[in-house]
Amino acid sequence: MSNVEVSRAQLRETGTIKRHGPEAFAAMRKAGQLAASALDMLAPYVVPGVTTEELDDRVLDFALEHGAVPAPLNYRGFTKSICTSINHVVCHGIPGSKPLREGDIINIDVTLIVDGWHGDTSRMYAVGEISRRAERLIEVTYEALKLGVEQVKPGNTLGHIGAAIQKFAEKERCSVVKDFCGHGLGRLFHDRPNILHYGEAGEGAVMEPGMFFTIEPMINLGKPHVKVLSDGWTAVTRDRELSAQFEHTVAVTETGVEVFTHSPAGRLEWPSHFN
Repeated sequence: MSNVEVSRAQLRETGTIKRHGPEAFAAMRKAGQLAASALDMLAPYVVPGVTTEELDDRVLDFALEHGAVPAPLNYRGFTKSICTSINHVVCHGIPGSKPLREGDIINIDVTLIVDGWHGDTSRMYAVGEISRRAERLIEVTYEALKLGVEQVKPGNTLGHIGAAIQKFAEKERCSVVKDFCGHGLGRLFHDRPNILHYGEAGEGAVMEPGMFFTIEPMINLGKPHVKVLSDGWTAVTRDRELSAQFEHTVAVTETGVEVFTHSPAGRLEWPSHFN
């Protein structure tokens, strides 16, 4: 689940970024794998005619069966267990009774609390057969996430992540949403540092072993501008062009990066119809 962007000055306040030890790594592996398992579980059900409310119910049942709690449920007034963002919805879409249609694309964002630790991840799904332009957007977004993750290593700055994502997305004639960002997490749902998906290498805090955060680029086919609807949550593209997002929870290790939210079943995270 995306955090709202903060100023770059705040990113330089590195003294407040938590560093975690081996026990926290073990706890985050458990939380991250359960959240990723929930996304794996949903794959066969993301089909034309299903409602996002049904998908929400499945994740709630899955979480409770595994001794977990969905973090978004009742978070700051959010009434559902997952976020479901369809087509031109950028993030924080609220599950409801409207059925998915052939050709839709949807981001499903799951955060599960396991023994007090948060595993946060999202994935794109194709609803039936989708257009080539929608498929290309998803491919670009997934590659942007991977390039951002590759920048996670001790000594790099947080700006290396955003720079890699922005450079690739814009080279592919897409735009990066700047109104939302990734975030630190662990025992807290949203913590420092904030992770911008644009910027310059060398900006922001220097990454050090033990830092936990999400990388979750939102990439648009059209312009980067978004607006939040009257429900106070749902963010959409102003030009109503398609938007896509992928998200992983990662840690800085002594030698590079650990991704906590890879599919435990070994499923490809895109294309979902290859799962």
